[in-house]
Amino acid sequence: MTASQYEREIKGILEGEKNIISKITKSCSTIEKNNYFKVYDKPFVVIRAAGSFGIDLVAVRGDISFLIEVKTSIEDTIHFSSVNGKLQKQAIDMQKTCEKTKTLPIYAYRIKNYRGDSWRLFTINIKNIEGRLKVLHNRLPKIESSKKGNYIMRWNRGLSLSDFIFYLCR
Repeated sequence: MTASQYEREIKGILEGEKNIISKITKSCSTIEKNNYFKVYDKPFVVIRAAGSFGIDLVAVRGDISFLIEVKTSIEDTIHFSSVNGKLQKQAIDMQKTCEKTKTLPIYAYRIKNYRGDSWRLFTINIKNIEGRLKVLHNRLPKIESSKKGNYIMRWNRGLSLSDFIFYLCR
């Protein structure tokens, strides 16, 4: 699958598309499946952002909205200092944008070839966030920083997408 296919996958999940959710939950536990199915009753509208500016998707629902950057890898760790610092710069730009607009940034990390819930979610530290977004921001695992200050995302330390959906759709 290409990067844009994974963007479409998470878009379909958050929009409550039954065929996508049924497909991706085939190897999930019963609890994970039940959590995913909760989005049917409280779906989001998800818009794909044009270009590659560190924001791939915008998810909106009457009670909450957030920006999503999608990352995929066969590896369980993504170092943002790679590719001449492009990922690090995108993260810093997203952080500034979210602080300025009081918007929640979410990194959706999909590990390839994993049986079960293969999506993990993270956020980055931002200031000035308020209300329900602040509660959600505090609940989400933060992307780590290396000794040199570069971001590192470790898949196994993220919040599963099924748990995120359960939390938002109860």
